[in-house]
Formats: sequence, C-alpha cells, structure tokens
Amino acid sequence: MQFLKTFLASILGTITALVILLLIGFGIVVSSSSEPEPYVRSNTVLSFSLSGDIPARTLTDPFEELLNPSLGAKLSLQSLKGNLSKAAADENIEGVWVKTNFVSASWANLESAYSYFEDYKESGKFLYFSTDDIGMNEKSYFLASLADSVFSPPETNFEFDGFVTQITFYNEMLDRIGIEPEIFRVGEYKSAVEPFTQMESSDESEEQLRAILNAASTRFVEAIEKRTGKSAGEINEMLSSAPIGRLEFALENGLIDAFAYHDEVEAIIKERVGVEEDDDLETISFGRYSRVSQSNAGMDVPETSDKIAVIYASGAIMPDLGSSPFMSETGITAESVRKQLESVLEDDDVKAIVFHVNSGGGAATTSDLIWHDIRRASEKKPVIASMGSVAASGGYYIAAGADTIVAGENTITGSIGIFNLLFNSQELFNENLGIAFETFETHEYADLFDLTRPFTSSEERVIQQNVERGYETFVSKMAESRGMTYDEIDEVARGRVWTGVDAHERGLVDVLGGIDRAIEIAAEKAGIDAYILDNYPKQKDLYQQLFASGNAQLHMFMMNLLPEPLKREETQDLMMLMNQPKGSNWAILPFRIDVN
Repeated sequence: MQFLKTFLASILGTITALVILLLIGFGIVVSSSSEPEPYVRSNTVLSFSLSGDIPARTLTDPFEELLNPSLGAKLSLQSLKGNLSKAAADENIEGVWVKTNFVSASWANLESAYSYFEDYKESGKFLYFSTDDIGMNEKSYFLASLADSVFSPPETNFEFDGFVTQITFYNEMLDRIGIEPEIFRVGEYKSAVEPFTQMESSDESEEQLRAILNAASTRFVEAIEKRTGKSAGEINEMLSSAPIGRLEFALENGLIDAFAYHDEVEAIIKERVGVEEDDDLETISFGRYSRVSQSNAGMDVPETSDKIAVIYASGAIMPDLGSSPFMSETGITAESVRKQLESVLEDDDVKAIVFHVNSGGGAATTSDLIWHDIRRASEKKPVIASMGSVAASGGYYIAAGADTIVAGENTITGSIGIFNLLFNSQELFNENLGIAFETFETHEYADLFDLTRPFTSSEERVIQQNVERGYETFVSKMAESRGMTYDEIDEVARGRVWTGVDAHERGLVDVLGGIDRAIEIAAEKAGIDAYILDNYPKQKDLYQQLFASGNAQLHMFMMNLLPEPLKREETQDLMMLMNQPKGSNWAILPFRIDVN
C-alpha cells in the first residue's frame, strides 16, 4: 500500500511539473511576441460598458493577459480617469459612448467617476449614455446625468425612487440555537454589536445611518437639479411619487432624452460624427484604448524620474494567521503594508507617498502597527492619506498616521471606538447537543476566554477594562495624530460614523477630495511639478498568480458548498471575526453600509 501511495504521488508530481513547464514555455513564447499598441483611426468613438462595481484600482490577471494580450485594463477609477483624459486630448476620438445598466459602486467612488466625466466634457466632445434590457438605477443615472444625451429602449427598467440600506439582526436566531452574545464596548455609537443583541437599531445607530442616507440623497438631487433645472423640492417630490410607468415619467421630466434601441443610438452617433448610414461606426473598446500611450493620444508626458508612490490598502485589517479555504485572501496586514513602505522609502526617486485606504477596520492591534509604520514613513517623506469608499474605525486609525487626510464628501469614516464580541455556547453544547466540558487550570484567569460557559463578574470586569484601555489608546493616538486634545477627539468619537463632509467639519479630515487631490497635495509637499505615479502593490507575475489562483479556486469551491445565508457578506464578516484570536479588541465598522 505504501509503495502504491509513493508511486501515485510521483506520477502526480511529474504531471504537475510538466504542466508548470508548459505554462512557463507558453508564457515565454507569448511575451516574446507582445501585442503592438492599438492604432486609433480618425473619427473613432470610445465605447464601453459600465455596470456593477467601480473599484479604485484593478490588477490585470496574468492568465487573461497571456491568453488575450489585447485585453487591456479593466474598468476602475484609475483606468477610467486615464482613458477619459486621453480621449479628451486625442484628436482621433470624436466622443464617448457609455453603455450602462445597474451600478453598485460606493457613493465616494461615484463622486470620483462623476468628476472624471466632468473633466472630459470640458474638451467639448460629446458624451452619450444608453442602457439595455436591465435598465438604470440611481447610481448609473447619477453618472448618466452628465451626458449630452441619455437613451433608453422603450421597454426596460428605470429606478428613480430614493435610497435604502438594510441591517440584518441575528439575536433571536442565536437565542434559538443556544448561543449567548457576550458584548464589551466603548461608545454609544459603536453599534457593531447591535445585530447580535437586539432586533432593531438603537436611536444612535439610526441617527448615523440616516445621516449617511441623506448625504447620498442630497448629492444625487444636486446632480438632477443640474441636469433638469428643477428645484430640489420638485425632484424630491418626483422621487416620492409612485414608481409606475417610470420610463415615460423619465422622458416627460427630461431625465432621459429619447427612446432608442442600440442600433438607433448607433445611427444617431453616426450622424453626429458624419459617418454615412451604410458605413461602419469606428469604435474602440475600453480595454484596447487603455493600451494607447498618453503621448500617442496627444497628452504631455512628464520627462522626469521623480515619482509619487500610491499604495492601495483595501479590505479588512487583520493579523496574518494563514489562510482558510472559507476565507478570502484579500485584506490588509501589517507585514504587507510594511514591505510596501520599505520599498518606496528605499527608492530615491519616490518623493512622496499617497496611502489610499478603503477599509471598514479590523483588529485594533494590527491597526496600531500600521499606524506606527505610516507615522515613521511620514518622518522621511510626505505621506498623504486618501480615503476611498470607507476608511472607518481601524481604517481611520491607519489613515491618521499620515501628514494630511483627504476624504470624499460621501466617504464613510470616523467610527473611533472599540468592542469585543464573544459567544457563550454553553446552552448549545450542554442542552441542545448533549456535550459537556470539564476544565482544569493552574491560575485564576487561565481559562478567561472559555466560551463553553458564561463569564464570571470578575472576568467581565477584566475584559471590559481591557476594551476601555483600547479605546483610550485609540483616542490618545488620534489626538496625537490630529493635533487635538483627548477630549476634542472623544467628543467626535464614541464609535460615531461620519460622512467625509461631517468629518471635515469636525477636524477628523483635512481636505475634501478624491485620490487626485491627494496626489496634488503630495506633489506640493514634495516640491515637484512633474512626476510619474508608481502604484503598489505591484502586479503579480504569471508564476505568482499560478499558485495564488489555486487558493482562489479552492476558496470559490468551498464557498459554493455553503448554504446561501452563509455566503452573505455580513455572515462572512462574522466568520472572519470568529477566525481570529479570542479576546481581540476590534476597531471595525458597525456593519456593511451599502446605500442603494
């Protein structure tokens, strides 16, 4: 039997080695015959689809690039800005045609995308939006509101009925299965624990959620005011009207310009650019156009070796405890941030650093390590924090290490607070499953985090005092970073979530703007006018991706085995917390806040 195991293992190893060698050889052949830069003919229209999320940055999959070298960049804020800037300058690009449907991007990222379309329109070239059988929601229409013309087929969807967010509560479910949440927190607004202890939001939680909803609604109404010339009151009345016959309603009120199918929109564009009806419209895709160089598009390219490093940090802030097939590998660890900081600090050409944070927080201990490393880096080179969709709790903690904090108007930030979430499973094991535990310890607190029994009163005091110490440390370091007193930070902390605008008014943020404003400030502080952007983390090469993709595929396979409720993002967040060391203090957002 042992011989058979060894024999099969040898065969498997040989096959794996051959596959890797074939991929390496294939990669060398393909890379040696790289795709030439696309040629853009005169009278061309940049045409692309815009739906789903719009992340700050995406990395190209080396496998896709290997199999399809002409693929180019995927849509992100970074690539959208690049392509629209080139299209504005390129004499061969006549205009932009965006085919959109439901968009799910955060409001902070939508603000950035909106500004890129605004900048493009200053070129005087046309911007058309059209939709398909899915139709548009408020987020896609927010961007479409800038267009010269908006087209829709006569039978599709048009969402125009306001904004909503929803919280999931688990208290009764936990009670039914015999699990009792043990909650320790500081801050009446630190409502991360509420889904496990009650069945509706507290007044404090509702207050901050309504502020976020109202901020998104106000910005949307402003965009519609600009397009239609109607007052805010009139637009709010439109949003509150019964959503019956919304497409006709949109046409009558100037929200869309005409009913038109795809071929009819194409005919309109042909007429606009002077193409005969029987001739083909010359278009170029988003991915192909991303491979056109700035110089060939007619843009000025800086002749300098000076660089501004942009470090993108996205996901939960967690200790690196190794991987689990049920947990995603994306996230922010102290080690990954430290390595990237070391790389940019060692590069003499890098004159300043922009630290782009998109995180609802995570482990307080990890957040503190990253805060410390950002502070140390800022002693050597200017460091500007750029807040993305969310930079709250631990996300705010790590951003506060920078010299200057820049946030979008609708960035979700603040949430300066600490909690500890533990689950007493005594009833589940003893009464429901018939499992008992007997514990032996050498000292009084050796079994402090034993979750098979309730905490004693002295144990509760110990854990609560540690949480309070964590909060005091958090507030003290934020006061040190912001040049404020402890009491001034405490007044705006207590776990309270703020929009970027509100955080700016309260001194938690220095400047309102997106990542481009952060880059401008970095250049000013470094005293440079011309620079190259150097983005981190670096793109994985084919061989790194080969092994990383195996873990990703295993993760996807294991997730598909779970029942649907366990695949929800909120449940994944809970699984992530439970996968960490017991007793950890958490600096994390109350819950995922998606305003749709």
